[in-house]
Amino acid sequence: MSEDFIVEISSLAAGGDGVGRLPDGRVVFVPWSAPGDRLKVRLTEEKRRFTRGRIREILSPGPNRREPPCPVAGQCGGCRWQHLDYAAQLDAKATILRDAIERIAGLTVPGELEIVPSPELGYRGRARVLAEGGLIGFRKLQSHDVCGIRHCPVLTEGLDGMLAEIASDPPAGPAEWLLAQGDDGHVSVRTRGPGARADAITLELAGDKLRIGPGVFFQANAHLRERLAQAVHGAAGSGQLALELYAGAGFFTLGLARRFHKVVAVELAKRAVRDLEHNLRAAGVADHVEVQARDAGDALAKPPEGAPPDVVVLDPPRTGLPKRGAQALGALGAPRVVYLSCDPATLARDLRTLAEHGYHLEDLQAFDLFPQTSHLESLAVMAKR
Repeated sequence: MSEDFIVEISSLAAGGDGVGRLPDGRVVFVPWSAPGDRLKVRLTEEKRRFTRGRIREILSPGPNRREPPCPVAGQCGGCRWQHLDYAAQLDAKATILRDAIERIAGLTVPGELEIVPSPELGYRGRARVLAEGGLIGFRKLQSHDVCGIRHCPVLTEGLDGMLAEIASDPPAGPAEWLLAQGDDGHVSVRTRGPGARADAITLELAGDKLRIGPGVFFQANAHLRERLAQAVHGAAGSGQLALELYAGAGFFTLGLARRFHKVVAVELAKRAVRDLEHNLRAAGVADHVEVQARDAGDALAKPPEGAPPDVVVLDPPRTGLPKRGAQALGALGAPRVVYLSCDPATLARDLRTLAEHGYHLEDLQAFDLFPQTSHLESLAVMAKR
């Protein structure tokens, strides 16, 4: 694998790598490359149908390559697209999402695909910071080693300040901190292990204050949370009954409760359920929300008797619905499914199953919750024919 190849990068893959072809026609994936780059590449992995390589020399840069805003770009594994200007990032994400929907799901994207942009830096309100060998920071690219840093440009000001404070006095041994910042500026710091303690943060959404306890998931981009909630609630509409899967601490539940006569909110994580019930009471909507502390797959396998809900709203993890979950969702027969996803491939897989049950893709939009990365939040609305 010591031979170097001249490669021209044509596009970007879902994982963030640039895509080119070797002289023999095999695809090569190259981290930290940009469309239009002409590179000298050395292979690091060879398979029958594709290869992976690393940049040995940039012979001529592509038109969208730029100087990264972070001094450890290329070493830290957190932001793999800092070398691309922001317009190119958005274009690549739109292409990746559209390709997944058309190629995997076999569906046509209706109209123009809108991606709601975000400020490029200072947006991230949640982070996991590691200590190892006297270094403080995040994992290196494709490694378990720690990339030592004192500041991170994508963190909010509060979290960046906390990172600098931790880095000023690093522990001798391995350690881990989970940082989260609320909308009031308060930063919660939690360490893992026995006896670990941390306080909750508060998010503000449409006049409500949501308590988010330590370790409970929340949307980390404060700049787009309101837009995201508005889009989900608008897509859900209103009616008699809404079923919400992966309800979490109630980020979407409170708004749904004001639009539907009854909401069934399903959430498995115990900490999230406690926050959900607290937030429902604080918002004054607990009387018509039924909280079910169980797995979403079980809720779909054994749905309540009677007519199907007017809408199913779901925000699953990156892996999408569990095995046979999409089949059960399709069989449930709700007139509308509002599916929020952080992975285009698993979204497309589940939408394909819904299409087999008579649904069509009514709307698709996206939100750039994580600039400088290849990650994208997508909102798909499926309607029963």
